[in-house]
Amino acid sequence: QLMRTVEAVRGGLNADLRMQGIVLTMYDTRNKLSSMVATDVRDHFGDLVYNTVIPRNVRVSEAPSYGQPVLIYDLKCPGSQAYAALAAELLRQETKAA
Repeated sequence: QLMRTVEAVRGGLNADLRMQGIVLTMYDTRNKLSSMVATDVRDHFGDLVYNTVIPRNVRVSEAPSYGQPVLIYDLKCPGSQAYAALAAELLRQETKAA
């Protein structure tokens, strides 16, 4: 479905669109399905998948209800920490590419 959406955008709105990476979100370590999906996505997309995984976290879900980004709402929750780690990973990737 993701690739169909990207192709549709390329076909109509932005022919130069490229996918920089794929973020695995709502990952639940207690659920075997999360692990299976992550493995399938990594097998199919390889290096496009970021190493950082965003866990399923109640605080991440609550933050928009309070009109706040999760990093403001609860900096210390696992979801915030994962998003901060993702930002660091993106910065490292961009620094290497420059």
